[in-house]
Amino acid sequence: MSVTDEAEPVLVVRREMAVPRERVFEAWLDSESLAHWMAPKSFGFTHATVTVDPRVGGGFRIVMEGRTDGGDYEHRGEYLAIDPPSLLSFTWISRGTEYAPTVVTIEFHERGTGTELVLTHRRLAPNAVKGHREGWTDILRVLEEALTRR
Repeated sequence: MSVTDEAEPVLVVRREMAVPRERVFEAWLDSESLAHWMAPKSFGFTHATVTVDPRVGGGFRIVMEGRTDGGDYEHRGEYLAIDPPSLLSFTWISRGTEYAPTVVTIEFHERGTGTELVLTHRRLAPNAVKGHREGWTDILRVLEEALTRR
């Protein structure tokens, strides 16, 4: 690891959900599912338009929409690792990363009949950590609500 890598902040967000980890994992690779919950309500988004090619080397495009100011927000990336139902890793590129590729890794741990999700976001600029923490925290809350409503 280089000195630069060690100096970069690492964002970790954890959430326990009363949902089997297979369902939680699958929700991350299904465009219809993602469109319902991949829009942080705390930032004013109501929904997203999503396309995914769920394979290592495949990509995704997520456009968070619905803000009253019309400010849609595009995210894109490439899947780096897909190991159902325990691990998912992808690049994350958006205006919030200054269009530099960052890396998100999600671990799905079985906890009884539920799941502990651990999301780690690396390579973020220090000034981007707070906003991404708020966004990911809200996204995981909305994901849990979507999966428990089913």
